[in-house]
Amino acid sequence: MFDSLTDRLGDVFDRLRRHGALSEGDVAAAMREIRVALLEADVALPVVRDFIAAVREKAQGQEVLRSVTPAQMVVKIVHDHLVTVLGGDAAGAGDGLDLNAPAPVGILLVGLQGSGKTTTAAKIANRLKQRERKKVLLASLDVQRPAAQEQLAVLARQIGVACLPPVAGEQPVTIARRALETARREGYDVVIYDTAGRLHINEELMLEVAAVSAATQPHQTLLVADAMTGQDAVNLAKAFGERAALTGIVLTRVDGDARGGAALSMRHITGKPIVMIGTGERIGALEPFHPERIAGRILGMGDVVSLVEKAAETVDRDEADKLAAKMAKGNFDLDDLAGQLRQIRRMGGMGGMLSLLPGVGKLKKQLGEANIDETIVKRQEAIIASMTKAERRNPKLLNGSRRRRIAAGSGTSVPEINRLLKQYQDMADMMKKMKKLGPKGMARHGLAGLLPNAFRH
Repeated sequence: MFDSLTDRLGDVFDRLRRHGALSEGDVAAAMREIRVALLEADVALPVVRDFIAAVREKAQGQEVLRSVTPAQMVVKIVHDHLVTVLGGDAAGAGDGLDLNAPAPVGILLVGLQGSGKTTTAAKIANRLKQRERKKVLLASLDVQRPAAQEQLAVLARQIGVACLPPVAGEQPVTIARRALETARREGYDVVIYDTAGRLHINEELMLEVAAVSAATQPHQTLLVADAMTGQDAVNLAKAFGERAALTGIVLTRVDGDARGGAALSMRHITGKPIVMIGTGERIGALEPFHPERIAGRILGMGDVVSLVEKAAETVDRDEADKLAAKMAKGNFDLDDLAGQLRQIRRMGGMGGMLSLLPGVGKLKKQLGEANIDETIVKRQEAIIASMTKAERRNPKLLNGSRRRRIAAGSGTSVPEINRLLKQYQDMADMMKKMKKLGPKGMARHGLAGLLPNAFRH
């Protein structure tokens, strides 16, 4: 998300930094470029106007122009105002879902058909179960779309959460009341109502949402909107905001939207915070929307906090402890490498990890020219999976015929296997050096000298 905007703003700020001292003309030219960048990123025109006016007023002050680092001051002003536009001034911004209400807490999901409501319902339920240890009941109120109720039931089984069983001929309001009664009777902490959508906003949809809301009195009413629809998502949010008692917005498919204009516009247009964002198809690919962190990502400052949180969530503790024990002995085999590859994939691949590191925007662009393929990790896992246990423990067994067999079994090529084995050998050599140095030696020499040559450029 925001890749195109990040690139454009990065170019603008690079030019400002080269000037040293700034004139009002320099700032005015930068504002014009930022305005174009925002419009190209699909940010709504009223939002762009207000944004540029507010930033220009602060950036053209004498305090900025005469400061020691005027370009950095302009970057800070843009950053601070981005945080405000994204909802950083809102109470509880970045806290995710508000569950501060008597149980069962009702969460009503509304939106158009195809926006990802059903998957989002399951993602929220999974998050509440795993992180908050909540007992969650899912309820599908969608009697319009064939198999919609079964789809939610399948997702519920996958994550180990209860789903209200359907009753033939039952209408949405009746289903919602039954879900609420069941949640109260059986001691559920949260009940999530997945409503039906339409292909467009119409009176029937709005009346149904209003009727369900009146019957259940949900604590949260969240609009689920597809970020890929750009300005249409903003118009949708405005329409629902005027007709339904929205408390927040969940943006889906943000990983597929390089522009990000919907995220920048929605808070300003509706006055409602973006509380969560869907960052992929996996059931765990849902995260709270932190305005400060998102602003940092847009300006190429990275988001190390999110990277650390993602690592803490995805790293298998037992696997990590076993690897640490083997590293202490200088042992490292291909099963261990496969474990490392799994961790990278769980964290969103190399692209996902790089996007959260400060100052990596330009590096990503350069790496892009070399056409880094995110499927490489999966292919490497397939190569290791095609080996025997003995081969994974002792790669020296891998002669030419064995490599050809593995290539055929994994759908890869012998050169790919050779590259994987070179990568493994570099890591194994590093582990041996770590063992020889010991903890004190590592601290004295630093980790830089331990890095394999393949990573030192």
